[in-house]
Amino acid sequence: MEIKIGVQHAPRELVIDTNEDADAVAAIVTGGGPFLTLTDTKGRRVLVPTDKIAYVEIGSPSASTVGFRG
Repeated sequence: MEIKIGVQHAPRELVIDTNEDADAVAAIVTGGGPFLTLTDTKGRRVLVPTDKIAYVEIGSPSASTVGFRG
């Protein structure tokens, strides 16, 4: 699942691929804690202060990409 997070005063959005489903991500986003915490597909944790989040876009499940298309 691809998650895009817009952060206030940041020129680019954060893009995170996670194994969580859309409902689980929505629950995490609306959880109300001081930080939004997500774990990506490689096991890295991303923490974003919730008071700095401009928007969160929850995408469709990401297809695995292998190799190059030419």
